Amino acid sequence: MPTVGVRRELLFKALGRAYTDEEFDELCFEYGLELDEITSEKEIISREQGDSKAAGASDVILYKIDVPANRYDLLCLEGLARGLQVFKNKLEAPRYRRVRPVSGESQKLIITKETEAVRRHAVAAVLRNITFTQERYDSFIELQEKLHQNVCRKRSLVAIGTHDLDTISGPFTYTAKPPGDISFKPLNQSQEFTATQLMSLYKTDSHLRHYLHIIEDKPVYPVIYDSNGIVLSMPPIINGDHSKITLKTRNVFIECTATDLNKAKIVLDMMVTMFSEYCLQPFTKEKLSSEFINRKVGINESTEKIAQLLTRMCLRSRATGVGDEIEVEIPPTRSDVIHACDIMEDAAIAYGFNNIIRTTPHTYTVANQFPLNKLTELLRQDLAAAGFTEALNFALCSQEDIADKLGKKISETRAVHISNPKTAEFQVARTTLLPGLLKTIAANRKMPLPLKLFEISDVVLKDETKVLIYKHICGKHLQKGTLDLIHSDLWVLGHLYDQGPLSLITQSGWVTRFMKTGGGSRSLPFVNSGGHLGVLPPDVISRFELTMPCSALEMDIEPFL
Repeated sequence: MPTVGVRRELLFKALGRAYTDEEFDELCFEYGLELDEITSEKEIISREQGDSKAAGASDVILYKIDVPANRYDLLCLEGLARGLQVFKNKLEAPRYRRVRPVSGESQKLIITKETEAVRRHAVAAVLRNITFTQERYDSFIELQEKLHQNVCRKRSLVAIGTHDLDTISGPFTYTAKPPGDISFKPLNQSQEFTATQLMSLYKTDSHLRHYLHIIEDKPVYPVIYDSNGIVLSMPPIINGDHSKITLKTRNVFIECTATDLNKAKIVLDMMVTMFSEYCLQPFTKEKLSSEFINRKVGINESTEKIAQLLTRMCLRSRATGVGDEIEVEIPPTRSDVIHACDIMEDAAIAYGFNNIIRTTPHTYTVANQFPLNKLTELLRQDLAAAGFTEALNFALCSQEDIADKLGKKISETRAVHISNPKTAEFQVARTTLLPGLLKTIAANRKMPLPLKLFEISDVVLKDETKVLIYKHICGKHLQKGTLDLIHSDLWVLGHLYDQGPLSLITQSGWVTRFMKTGGGSRSLPFVNSGGHLGVLPPDVISRFELTMPCSALEMDIEPFL
């Protein structure tokens, strides 16, 4: 959960009254938040940097408040205070609306096709006639950082740029150019740099160096110009110094560049609605019934009462008069509302979880493990008791792992292929557990021998009309790779689970990745017709960069249920 730090005096001023720490803690609990810590700037600096650094710090009390990860509207003092005021019925739920400038001409952000190679989406809005105080300015900047770290995923999905509109002129152009062709004076610098020089300059910057990887390998870098060719920003790295906002700024141009258009709209809405009564997008509406909420929450309230509860959560609601129907307006601050269940949850919060009467469920049942999962847990315990160490490998692997290294063709593996793999290591779903364990052994070659590893997990095979998932068990014994060693462990498991003799074919033609063990067939317990048992061929061992003999067993455990 994100943590928001707010000054207690400013929060109480915004709320219109002072609370004791206990009273505010209870208010947070009622609203679904948690007062995590009560501290001060001096305490924080002393804890992080030492007492000597905290000598000149403030003793102002700070509240550290944990907010839900999907409530981006609570990441700043303004949104937090507004939500609590509406919750306590001291403020009417705000209604945001889109307006046009007095001149009648809206600003334009033109997106060129070159941006498709790096960050293809961009949205923008203007906040007009704002009066910044130092506290509001600090909160404005802090909200950007909170959004960057959360919904923006450290600027990889969305990057926010804020500019003094009175220092630039539209229309604005969002394009992409080779780094050598971009030159401007970045924020808080005294001279111009090319984009190439900036990437070198910020390699050692404690803050910006974490974002360089997002675009540094791209052939072109995104950049935003105004109509006079002035660079506003090079997202997602740095803004231009020319258009930086100050306490004297009255009109703010906000641009959000992104790889995810939906996230960009959410972020823009948060920035606009937290600091202005205007909004880029109008409300959306959703209808649901009071019966739905009563049944899901476990209460019995009238339609009008439920509408009041939802309004307390900044979801303007009214009874339509048609049966028990309720019309709910979803403001742009509530991007977390995507289903009727989200509205139901807010009704439960406003009603108070402690006020919901506890009842005994109408049906009574005791949960039980799936037989396959139960068998899996038992096998894990017994193999561990036999001296094996469990490994847990990725379900995706390379084509080479399940084919070439095992001496097979990829067309023979019945593998399910990933249509757009991001790396060569994750091209297909594994058809066998064998390669994963061999790679684990290769990565632990320096460990004392013998190495005994096992894994019980899923494999995926493609059929003519469907994809089949099987639960396999695979065990490896490295150093003395004889059939007897792995066979003895198998024999013990067979007796533990009372499995009768099942046929195992060990001819070399049965499976190419296991060595011939004498030809013909032999009768062994606890192995079904899909089992593999034997000593790995030297060429397979060498392809996985191993030098010691290795015996292995792999089989499907589902038939033994």
